[in-house]
Amino acid sequence: MAPRLSLEPPLLNAACPWASDLSFLRPLYASPSTGAITTRTSLVDGYPHDDAKNTFLFYDPSNSSSSTGVAPQSFPSQQPLGNSGSLNCFGLSPHVLATYLDWVRTLAAEFPNSSKPIIVSVTGETPESNADAVRRVIALASEVHTPLAVEINLSCPNVPGHPPPAYDASELAAYLGALPANPPIPVGLKTPPYTSPSQFTMLVNAVAAAQPKISFLTGTNTLGNCVVLDSAGAAILPSDGGFGGLAGPAIHPLSLGNVVTLRKLLNEAGLADTVDIIGVGGVSDAMGYKRMRAAGAKAVAVATALGKQGVAVFDTILKPTAKL
Repeated sequence: MAPRLSLEPPLLNAACPWASDLSFLRPLYASPSTGAITTRTSLVDGYPHDDAKNTFLFYDPSNSSSSTGVAPQSFPSQQPLGNSGSLNCFGLSPHVLATYLDWVRTLAAEFPNSSKPIIVSVTGETPESNADAVRRVIALASEVHTPLAVEINLSCPNVPGHPPPAYDASELAAYLGALPANPPIPVGLKTPPYTSPSQFTMLVNAVAAAQPKISFLTGTNTLGNCVVLDSAGAAILPSDGGFGGLAGPAIHPLSLGNVVTLRKLLNEAGLADTVDIIGVGGVSDAMGYKRMRAAGAKAVAVATALGKQGVAVFDTILKPTAKL
């Protein structure tokens, strides 16, 4: 059985723009309301980020003409209330994996008494380069006292020419097949939003066949191929066609449905005590957190609300005031 994540409280950030560098990661790690943190997804050789094309916006889901394009800022965020939805065309981190591993070393040195896990989010252009990234994180785990895990992002919808491998059975099998056979740290997959029974079955079958490599799933990433138009009918994002990945409140019901379905199918496949789920998608308060937990998530991750509210959002979520 692969090692499993252990985090308390069961709340963390998702791999997102607000985990891009040490200025974001340090306050996330210092927060008493996070039980773990996740880095932004990186490649061994980095991603060709372009500030003119790779960006995002906050918008009002009920009135898309009300929107605000914002570059990620260091915490604390001081974004105005409203415009709680988000759409992004970021792609992956411009920082190479080695830089994130150095930042992990820095956090381990700055917090010598902490046992809070750090989840390093990685991916690769090929199954082999992805496996190389995983091996590098495993190697670091033997150097630092800080518990490490690795999340393999096979679900980003914003990488040109590279559709999410987790939508394709043969690609998914190839990525899983290339992974180390018995990883000494927890290894998980970040999955895209699934919308049909065959997609869920494909994923669970692939995870079951790959055991004991995978110990958690993070569901879901953003929903691709979405557009927000301004009052004149023009796309707001600067990507080709204005397309980006949808996040925030609009994706919350879909993400809940993914968690419910995956938990059911994993249990039926005999993986109830083997594979955990981190639920992510549209959680911004205690009620959203409680819904994710009720759906079957062992832990809950936050992205859009983190960008809007800063690290204080985790304190707000854990306030024992909301009832499901």
